Amino acid sequence: MTQETGTTTAAPARMPAPPPFPAFQAPGTPEEVSEHSLVHRELSYAIAVGFRRLAMDIWLPRTAAGPVPVVVWIHGGAFQLGDRRELPPTFARDSVFRLLNEAGIACATVDYRHALEAPFPAQLHDLKAAVRYLREHARSLGIDPDRIGAWGESAGGHLAALLGVTGTREDLEGGLGVQGHSSAVSAVVDFYGVSSLPDMPVMDLPSGLMSGALVAAVPPGMSMEPGPMLVGGSADPALLAAASPLGHVTAGAPPFLLIHGDSDGLVPLSQSELLAAALTDAGVRNELVTIRGGDHCFFFAEDQLDGILSMAVDFFVREL
Repeated sequence: MTQETGTTTAAPARMPAPPPFPAFQAPGTPEEVSEHSLVHRELSYAIAVGFRRLAMDIWLPRTAAGPVPVVVWIHGGAFQLGDRRELPPTFARDSVFRLLNEAGIACATVDYRHALEAPFPAQLHDLKAAVRYLREHARSLGIDPDRIGAWGESAGGHLAALLGVTGTREDLEGGLGVQGHSSAVSAVVDFYGVSSLPDMPVMDLPSGLMSGALVAAVPPGMSMEPGPMLVGGSADPALLAAASPLGHVTAGAPPFLLIHGDSDGLVPLSQSELLAAALTDAGVRNELVTIRGGDHCFFFAEDQLDGILSMAVDFFVREL
């Protein structure tokens, strides 16, 4: 009589789960670009499914000691064009970043989604994620998380103002990137930004400026007006108002410096006047500086540009 001997096979060891795909990337090593500046380039401050990575460059002052203030620079372009590396054509290359560094202030220049990539409030969500990223990595970057300002021009001025007046609005934080930090800023400089989209006149663009290959990706029938395009193609005054800084002003807003040309043919001076009046009514410190003869981007006032930029940097030195 024989007896069969049974055999058992050990179950394969369970493999550990791979780490989750990151929602942002930590800073690496900055490069030296001048005697005044070190730069972290192409930092992915928010990674979102279905969209390009959102990047920022961080310009750090080389000569400042201890944690330094930081200003978020927000480019213009009618919510349709531009990126973080571009300054207005009237500005010298890298001038904003360099001047802040020379004053001992870091500068984070930030990309955000354009209007046809995602409608509002995506742009504000992006910028809030950028501010939270700076706070998350403040120690390794050598910046002070309690001294953050925002500075923008044109569409970027609009977004800088929105960032300033919505610092405590949890419903506008968005879910991108770093979580668990405030997105509030402590000071705002707004160069010729829109404050009330419903009060904007129809934009009279020069003939041929927005034609041909430049507009080939715009869906047929989509409005080329920056405001309606920002809110998904609608001219609904309620949607436009919700995407405007004017309706979000409260007494808790930080101090503002508004600078606007009195001959601006794209964004009327009245837009900054409306915001200044609303800030004053709410008890928020603000100053509106009118540039005589200045058009959009301060064209025709280039001889005043050094003073304009110095005024903005001095404001941040005082407030931050």
